[in-house]
Amino acid sequence: MMRKSLMQGLCGLLALMLFGCSSADNEMAGGNIQAVNHTLSAINWFSVNDYRAHGGGGSSCCIIMPTKWRPGLKANVEWEVDPDPFAKIKKKTTGYGFDEKAWAEHEAKFQRHSATVDIPEWLGTKRCGLTVHFLVCNQVKVTTSCWGYGSPNNPIKEPKQMKEPAVCPK
Repeated sequence: MMRKSLMQGLCGLLALMLFGCSSADNEMAGGNIQAVNHTLSAINWFSVNDYRAHGGGGSSCCIIMPTKWRPGLKANVEWEVDPDPFAKIKKKTTGYGFDEKAWAEHEAKFQRHSATVDIPEWLGTKRCGLTVHFLVCNQVKVTTSCWGYGSPNNPIKEPKQMKEPAVCPK
């Protein structure tokens, strides 16, 4: 009994000490995560630092990020691509959905990719979630800009509906 009380007291003291070490530089906050697809393929889903979202555009809640930017922040992006999103897939003869064999053949063409990119600096505590831009050649860019895609103030200028080049740069 005495040992248990001693352990609880030590854990409480440790928690108080750690609480005292917190500062604004270490504070975290939630924000939206969204995708902008610049390719002709479909982004089925994506994740950033293990926070998963749908790839069809719009925003998803949430990603946890520091309230203040600091050097070395990285985004580990993983995503799945359907290279032929308008394929004609045989439907079931009864009921709804696709024929299982036809769907399996289509799904086998899905591709998974990953990239690690720097998260760009934002000023003060003004950041607007994280936007992942999917580009040709399986490249991604991320931004924390509060300006939407297409705004002259948005740092990402690549157009949408980009075709894959014959050869991708290395």
